Amino acid sequence: MTGSKVVALGHYQPERVLTNDELATMVETNDEWIQSRVGIRERRIAAPDESVDEMAWRAADKAIANAGLDVTEIDYVVVATCTAIDRSPNIAARVAARLGLGNPAAIDLNTACSGFAYALATADQAIRAGAATKAIVIGVEKLSDWTDWTDRTTCVLIGDGAGAAVLVADDSDDAAGVGPVVWGSVPEMSDAVRIEGRDGPFQQEGLSVFRWATTQLPQIAQQVCEKAGLKPEELGGVVLHQANLRIIEPLAKRLGAVNAVVAKDVVESGNTSAASIPIALSKLVEKREIPSGAPVLLFGFGGGLSYAGQVIRCP
Repeated sequence: MTGSKVVALGHYQPERVLTNDELATMVETNDEWIQSRVGIRERRIAAPDESVDEMAWRAADKAIANAGLDVTEIDYVVVATCTAIDRSPNIAARVAARLGLGNPAAIDLNTACSGFAYALATADQAIRAGAATKAIVIGVEKLSDWTDWTDRTTCVLIGDGAGAAVLVADDSDDAAGVGPVVWGSVPEMSDAVRIEGRDGPFQQEGLSVFRWATTQLPQIAQQVCEKAGLKPEELGGVVLHQANLRIIEPLAKRLGAVNAVVAKDVVESGNTSAASIPIALSKLVEKREIPSGAPVLLFGFGGGLSYAGQVIRCP
């Protein structure tokens, strides 16, 4: 059966760096308070005229170039985001136009912070079904548009940016590819992360999400490994949604991924929601920190409360 594999990644982050010390001049907080609670040191903030689709296009263009593909070969575009301003056209269509694609299927998907893992699974399934052959999967957010900069419980968390992966059909017999997805939601926590109405702002019940992630996430991540036919100690990398360093480090330890490189991009990028996994993974691949072909656990969780994860082979 035809499967799929990730052949290249790319990411884009705005130029402006917003440090904790600068945030302390805007709201009652300080560097020690932020780092001790969430591990974030700085984050990137998009310019007012820097749109969601522009950031998505820049990441996608880089990923396609890294894959060595002609843009006309892309026949499926899926964008994970919860921060698009416009309802129509969708971000995927605008990215397709910016890239100069032919006539690709183009959809947006919104499960907030788990969005990239959902989008990757959707693209993988489209390829397996024969509905696509080469896909660009993008996670992108401009959370700064939806942030209350007077609320220190949320404004210290967020960052902007985009990450993208090129996914292609693969019918080889080796272990390369995208593994089965484990996904789901916790309906009774559907309001735990919110951007409601026309003007937002981004709100979350941080303690509830933290408790769920630290108590429930380890066994779900274990299920992802089992579906991929791997033991946690065989993982070469672990890339979780970059929400909070105090969630990421304990989870990797409890999972038993003792030989894995654990992504900690949250320290310098903050929480970029659907963009966090592809940005972190793209940086690790760019720096050659994970060997090509090594199994990498991807796992996202957030608004909904939704979650999704799969194991991929590092390009």
